[in-house]
Amino acid sequence: MTNDNAVSPDLVKQLRDRTNAGMMDCKKALVEAKGDLAAAETILRKKGVAAASKKASRDAKEGVIASYIHFDKVGVLVEINCETDFVAKNQSFRDLVRDITLQIAAANPQYVSRDQVPEAILATERDIAASQIKDKPPAVMEKIIAGKVDKYFADKCLLEQAFVKEQNTTIRDLLTRKVAELGENIVIRRFVRFQVGETLS
Repeated sequence: MTNDNAVSPDLVKQLRDRTNAGMMDCKKALVEAKGDLAAAETILRKKGVAAASKKASRDAKEGVIASYIHFDKVGVLVEINCETDFVAKNQSFRDLVRDITLQIAAANPQYVSRDQVPEAILATERDIAASQIKDKPPAVMEKIIAGKVDKYFADKCLLEQAFVKEQNTTIRDLLTRKVAELGENIVIRRFVRFQVGETLS
């Protein structure tokens, strides 16, 4: 079994760079994973998800309202909450906020999360998917329709979008990592995106 001395500082640094977890957490994960960097990252991510789920019920009433303007053509306003003013002023939290504004500008989500999508829109998406696969058996149709609805969520819901800077990471994953790093619940409460010339509903 790998002991503490067998885990090199360079390996610990690599894991920290990839996960933003604390140095001791990285070292413990590498020991548990017997020096396997990928396995250690998985261990940390699982712990991060567990930590985030425990903190999710805690009130997040501090935070910031941030703006971003892209070449005078796209504008974003977003409110992101945390638990304390101390974290709201933390540079790592501010970096997250900046990344979220860039994500909204670039990926044009319509909702924060899937529970905000109106049922009428989901019904339309299901009908469209069903009309494209009429000849399939019912059980197969059900799976395909569910897959297409999940794809809709991944395209339109901010938390489920792939992070523009890191395509294998969703925005939800990014939030989870920050919750584990900063030790507070973090919530993307709302946003609005403007684009020059867009049709007004």
